[in-house]
Amino acid sequence: MQVEKAIKELETEGRKAAAVFVTSPTYHGICSDINKIAMLCHSRNIPLIVDEAHGAHFEFHSELPSSSLSQGADLVMQSTHKVLCSLQQSSMLHMSGNIVDREKIRRCLQSLQSTSPSSLLLSSLDAARAQISDNQQTIFDKALKLAFEAKRLIQEIPGISLLDLQVFSSFSAIDPLRITVGVWELGVSGFEADDILDKEYGVVSELTGMQCVTYVITLGTSRQHIQRLVLGLKHLSDLFYTDQGSGKEGRLDGSQKYLTCSLEDTRIKLSPREAFFARKRTVSLAKSIGEICGELICPYPPGIPLLIPGEIIKKTTLDYLLQVKSNGGVITGAADPLLDTIVVCDG
Repeated sequence: MQVEKAIKELETEGRKAAAVFVTSPTYHGICSDINKIAMLCHSRNIPLIVDEAHGAHFEFHSELPSSSLSQGADLVMQSTHKVLCSLQQSSMLHMSGNIVDREKIRRCLQSLQSTSPSSLLLSSLDAARAQISDNQQTIFDKALKLAFEAKRLIQEIPGISLLDLQVFSSFSAIDPLRITVGVWELGVSGFEADDILDKEYGVVSELTGMQCVTYVITLGTSRQHIQRLVLGLKHLSDLFYTDQGSGKEGRLDGSQKYLTCSLEDTRIKLSPREAFFARKRTVSLAKSIGEICGELICPYPPGIPLLIPGEIIKKTTLDYLLQVKSNGGVITGAADPLLDTIVVCDG
């Protein structure tokens, strides 16, 4: 387990982890084994903090994964607006157990929160709580039924794959309300597939990647929405899928390869603070290789910075960013979103 390895590495250096921070579920609905991690942390009196932004609904149906709180997490953050029905930007912080100092948390919140909170957001949180409380174990019945129906129909579509526990049995759990479809056998990128489904079928995705698209079934999803999704995916299959030996001519044979970007050989020359205050200049993309990055460059999705201020720029990183851009992805943070130039620090 990665968590145990990280804790033991610190212990060999004579240090102790201040806390363990885990994101579960991921954007795709993949859950960590929070119970096992909590037992490991608590055996060493280390608090476990879980970013459960996409799992605020887990407590409210037997067919959903177990919530992090029920598995022993000490601090859990939930974005109530993502799957439940509060207004956007509203969220909750939950506490459990005695490891975390509640008074210290209260003081920290006072230093960060506004003295003029939004009554609309607070009211929407209370309304979402009341809605769930009135129908705790049945409110997601319809959404789950629609999700299972959608997956059954999608599995029959040639060239479309599904992310589920039947294929990835090593996962602790996957949120059944997340539907991630792989389109690599079609020879198109996830961005291209998403664009077609959006424009021609009115299907709006939750997350788009190089080779897959993720959709979310919510309390507002109807059977009509599912029908549009399935029809759109069938349309993609008819357009692009090539079954060898069938004589059908698709656009590609599904063998298109995409680059990956490893973070293992990342080199940091300056701290983010040093890079922030350093003198900077703008150079062409080709001339930026080997320079110190002066800005935060983030491909979306997945929304994780690929270059941070102070990092040495590598050719492989630039190649990946260009691939994301050429396939329809969005580059954020860069002064030049077209990536013709990059801001670098004077060494």
